[in-house]
Amino acid sequence: MTSPSSTLSVEKKKLSKPPLELHYLGDRVLRQPCKRITKIGPDIRELAREMLQTMYTEDGIGLAAPQVGINKQMLVVDPDLENATTPPLVLINPIIRKYSSEQCVAQEGCLSIPKVFLDVVRPSQIEVSYKDEQGKPQRLVVDGLLARVIQHEMDHLNGVMFVDRVQNALLLSQELDKHGFSRKAVKPV
Repeated sequence: MTSPSSTLSVEKKKLSKPPLELHYLGDRVLRQPCKRITKIGPDIRELAREMLQTMYTEDGIGLAAPQVGINKQMLVVDPDLENATTPPLVLINPIIRKYSSEQCVAQEGCLSIPKVFLDVVRPSQIEVSYKDEQGKPQRLVVDGLLARVIQHEMDHLNGVMFVDRVQNALLLSQELDKHGFSRKAVKPV
């Protein structure tokens, strides 16, 4: 299924300073369940634009609102950074309707845990419903990298981080220590 095109026009480039400030593992804001967005208007579209600009500036392919200190159910995703014509996705109040039974393992990283990359097992395909930045209901069936990124970002909306899903505890501890993060900030799911 092709993804709906975003109406937001955001250049895929690094800014000298991102418009929003990232929060990092250990910050309480990353562990709060997010609130549903009840009204989608210009302020939400501006937040989406700033989240995309922040994501591009930080070399990310996904960003959830809590990562920039905003307790709202919204995420932005763009796994095709090299292609200027591929529009990003803005998912507001997303819900995963179906997970495939097939699982896959892949390395994940997170803008809120810089330089830490570890294997995570996730369903390889999902069906997700959400509202776009115009407030229109959308439904997508995705697999591969896009499915992984959406699941990773949706975890943030529930206060879950990818390190909570890492099964190799020894490797997790080594990586977190190496990059100055506390193992105590991990909350296994």
